[in-house]
Amino acid sequence: LVLYDILSELPGNDSWSPSPIKLRLVLRYKNIPFVTLWVKYAEISIAMKSIGSTPIGRKDRHGSDVYTIPVLSNPNTGAIITDSLEIASYLEKTYPEKPIFPNNSEPLICALDSTHVSLILPAFKPSLACSAEILSPTSGKFFTEARSANIPLPWGVGHDDDWDPLEKTYNTVYEWYQKTNGKWIMGDTFSYADIIVASFCCGTNELRRRMSGPGLVLGMGGNGPKS
Repeated sequence: LVLYDILSELPGNDSWSPSPIKLRLVLRYKNIPFVTLWVKYAEISIAMKSIGSTPIGRKDRHGSDVYTIPVLSNPNTGAIITDSLEIASYLEKTYPEKPIFPNNSEPLICALDSTHVSLILPAFKPSLACSAEILSPTSGKFFTEARSANIPLPWGVGHDDDWDPLEKTYNTVYEWYQKTNGKWIMGDTFSYADIIVASFCCGTNELRRRMSGPGLVLGMGGNGPKS
């Protein structure tokens, strides 16, 4: 399998974007071998068109089709899947061992994903600002133009207070875990719901650490994420 991820200028080119991180966690949890092909943000549309990927169904401010990453390619079957939830569903059906949607929970987890995104987006400006800075100058400019269409500028990242809304958001997520009877959102059963939360924790921590050193730490510990 081939996972397409976004190239940054971070040392070691670690994965930093939450959506590709979700699929890395799924692939590793299920012990599925894969390779990564890195794509510059400014070249996502060109690269995805070249492999036959499909656009996501909306236009950018210039009227062009929008293509996104992650994308998963299966060279053995020719399958090309776009969107992290669609890819997770494909992997679950194709590799059912170690399920990530246990007990027919996929519809419920899809609803949780939407809720999680609605919580995150209003608090995500400092992460977007950091994301633009770790890309090449051309990709950073392209990223800022593309993402500011949905989350308007400015994306200030100059003070620790800028991260406070994100920390408060994850305190809400932490409360979700406190209401279960086990270690995970579904109690004692690990699922894609936990991968959704962990991917944003991983991405935010990586950006925070690279851009401003130790500070806000969001991660899985005890019963879920904590700050």
